[in-house]
Amino acid sequence: MQGTAQPETKGYEADAGTPKQPISDVLGDNISQLEAIFSRNADIVFRHWSYGPELQHSACSVYYETLMQGEIINYMKSSLQDLVAHEVGPATTITPENVISFFEHQGVSEKKADLLDDLHQAVFHISSGNFVIFFNEWNKALVYQSLTMESRQVSEPTNESVIQGPRESTVENLQKNVGLLRMRLKTPDFKTVALYAGGKTQTRIIYGYVEGAADPEMLKEFEKRIQKAAEMEILETSYIEQLIEDSTWSPFPQHRYTERPDTAVAAMLDGKIAVLTQGTGSILLCPGMFPEFFQSSEDYYQRTVYSSMIRFLRIIAFLLALTLPSIYIALSTFHSELIPTVLLLAVIDTREGIPFPAFFEALIMEFFFELLREAGVRLPKPVGSAVSIVGALVVGEAAINAGIASPIMVIIVALTGIASFSIPQYNIAIALRILKFPLMLSASIMGGFGIMIVFILILLHLCKLRSLGQPYLTPIAPLRASLLRDVFIRAPLKSLLQSPRKHSPKN
Repeated sequence: MQGTAQPETKGYEADAGTPKQPISDVLGDNISQLEAIFSRNADIVFRHWSYGPELQHSACSVYYETLMQGEIINYMKSSLQDLVAHEVGPATTITPENVISFFEHQGVSEKKADLLDDLHQAVFHISSGNFVIFFNEWNKALVYQSLTMESRQVSEPTNESVIQGPRESTVENLQKNVGLLRMRLKTPDFKTVALYAGGKTQTRIIYGYVEGAADPEMLKEFEKRIQKAAEMEILETSYIEQLIEDSTWSPFPQHRYTERPDTAVAAMLDGKIAVLTQGTGSILLCPGMFPEFFQSSEDYYQRTVYSSMIRFLRIIAFLLALTLPSIYIALSTFHSELIPTVLLLAVIDTREGIPFPAFFEALIMEFFFELLREAGVRLPKPVGSAVSIVGALVVGEAAINAGIASPIMVIIVALTGIASFSIPQYNIAIALRILKFPLMLSASIMGGFGIMIVFILILLHLCKLRSLGQPYLTPIAPLRASLLRDVFIRAPLKSLLQSPRKHSPKN
């Protein structure tokens, strides 16, 4: 199936509203326009040179020296020197036509080249770090695709570390990331479509899917939405997520991120669309269903019983991170009769002398915990973990000694934080950090009844929420019993791998 997004073929194509500007056959005119366009750019290079008998023909190479390494420029210099010494025949005069032929068939044996007839295309290629040559008496330009910026090497994932399984991570180089996916999907059914974001950035975007696995209607909807990227300044994959999501104000993420190629390939085999951008070290997987945020790639590398137990543990951690402070507030404020007598006496004893109600006590401690968590993330790595751990111990102990918080409240807040860290996907944990505050407020006003009301509202929102038009709670609601074997438990791989999930009629 062909996408409706405009694919990349030979390179940049100007916007529909931008008229084409032909390249002049007068070299001086082209250089004058380019010098005006690239004025006040200290790293732009206009290298003039001559060729042919008595050096009667002129040309000019234009490039950003900061976007190319020295060996590429040296290679281009040697190619130009070969051209000056090149003889096409005893009675033949070197002409621009001979020059173009020389570069196409002899002078570009190591680098991919293309011919341009639009000055806007030339400007784009120069801005993208390519090497463009203009010739006098020739209304075309020759472009070398020569951008070679240094990039991070493929290493172990930092946010999705595993004990067992592949240890390759995506990097900020788009070609490397696509290559990592292509190595695992050795089939022509793996389709990739490229386009450029509009505006000043001209960020290159590639989305891929497995033909026959992706739902055609979902793919059509995705391509309709990603057209917005052609009009926006895109710097990172998360920009695209916010452009194509169904509900902007929902606290729940509607798409997943991964930096593991194996996770991205497994998702595409399951019908997802992978989105990659130049300069971003993560892959966006569309659509993202709620049960998938509790899954980890390591679940499929471990034994079935262990993986299923870990799935249940994550679900319990999700509920604890969402409700533990609010349940404590409700029990201690409204439903103390539900607490066993011995435990109730212990709670009363620890809260003796605390000047705040349970809600304000929890609110203060949650505020300090969130502050420490953000400080640990933003601080330099060598001191970040030390500050977060020492800060939590010092603040917690000081709060207890000062009579601001009770020991049990410190335990509740600490368990809530630990439970939120147990969920594999970081962006779903952010939703928990937001939603626990309205639950705490409702528990302080109406107790358990208030918790029930907020819970019902959350469930109604989840049932209504969609991702690329697909129900967010799939396969729980609407119920698809055949797919439940990979939701709460992880069924044996022999049943999962033999499960045909493709949308193609032949499958």
